[in-house]
Amino acid sequence: MEDKVILLNFWPSMFGMRTMIALEEKGVKYEYREEDVVKNKSPLLLEMNPIYKKIPVLIHNGKPVCESIIQVQYIDEVWSDKNQLLPSDPYHRAQALFWADFIEKKVFVCGRKTWATKGEELEEAKKEFTEILKTLQSELGDKPYFGGNKFGCMERESVAKSLPDPEKVVGYVLRLKKLYGYE
Repeated sequence: MEDKVILLNFWPSMFGMRTMIALEEKGVKYEYREEDVVKNKSPLLLEMNPIYKKIPVLIHNGKPVCESIIQVQYIDEVWSDKNQLLPSDPYHRAQALFWADFIEKKVFVCGRKTWATKGEELEEAKKEFTEILKTLQSELGDKPYFGGNKFGCMERESVAKSLPDPEKVVGYVLRLKKLYGYE
């Protein structure tokens, strides 16, 4: 019996992109379902993620897996016979998960402040965002990727297929700024 995999997502979600890249890297066939997370969350989303009521939700044979970092770990373990996503060494895997968590908690939260605030708060967010990027650059050092010499980024078909058009994302953010009065 073939696995049934569904991904509930919202197209500009960096978290959903993370899960899509993992699925693509493993060659897992999945059904993509777009969610309207702004106005009308589907009954399936609410049923599969009743705690946070957020995307992405990975549904594997009817069982939900929530939170993108956890989804990547799950995908790597379930489809372990294909491309390994996370390091096998426990320390290196912990480090990879730490930086994924850092990006989730720092980059996303601060990045959102740069478009969802004004005045002094915006200036503080810009400074904080610059410091976060410096931290990431410092960690990266001379390595081509966070994992060392492995994994490519835009050169990877899985990444290119999973990322939306940047102009479409900018347009979406500008609409949100206008909607919430942050112009």
